[in-house]
Amino acid sequence: MFCLNSCFVSRKVVYFNDMSPDSAYWVAPIPPLKIQKNDRLSIQVSAKNPELAAPFNNQGGLFTMNEDGTVSNTYVERGYLVDQQGNIDFPILGTLKVEGMTLDGLRDFIKSQLEANRLISSPVVKVELMNLKVVVIGEAERNMVINAPDGRLTLLEAITRAGGLTNNSTSDKISVIREEGGQRKIYRNDIESLTFFDSPVYYLQQNDIVYIEPKASEPRGDEQRTWRIISMITSILMLGTTIWAIATR
Repeated sequence: MFCLNSCFVSRKVVYFNDMSPDSAYWVAPIPPLKIQKNDRLSIQVSAKNPELAAPFNNQGGLFTMNEDGTVSNTYVERGYLVDQQGNIDFPILGTLKVEGMTLDGLRDFIKSQLEANRLISSPVVKVELMNLKVVVIGEAERNMVINAPDGRLTLLEAITRAGGLTNNSTSDKISVIREEGGQRKIYRNDIESLTFFDSPVYYLQQNDIVYIEPKASEPRGDEQRTWRIISMITSILMLGTTIWAIATR
């Protein structure tokens, strides 16, 4: 009976157990995000004269009727969608090839084009990614799609938002699948090791897939509970049979 009910033993994962509390560790620089196809970009242009910057800000009006009968107008930014050729259609400047550029690089490029074409003198340009999302699947407590409106998300944050690792997770096989140069690559990470912070995929990018591998020997969730119930019933039947046999003798 004890053997049947102790088949599944979970092990708690200790994150970064090779870090010393008395040591300082080098922090890797944050790599810049590069623009990909299907990204939606927020591009805000401002100038001393607001009328000059208005044509470059892709906004739509959202009208709401208030209880007192007045109408309020809220501006909603639509953004610029990067098409399958890696381009965006920008007012007056036309078609811009933006795929592969960093957000800062696109900001500087638009600013220089506005000045070179004498459209705006000393413009202020702000570029942000509007649709950074990451998929978390496998042995996380919740399989989900995570959105990062601020355009910044780490692998540790993604795991935390997904509820952390399950008892059936393989802590040294946390994989990130990333599209790079038209190809998919997989990177494996060990969350129990300090090297987790040095991974090239610690800072996630748009459309990354985080996959947490399971342990081959352990069922999870409903399957594990089913086996426990079966083993418990079997143990009770065996115990009852043994008592009946002794009593009849």
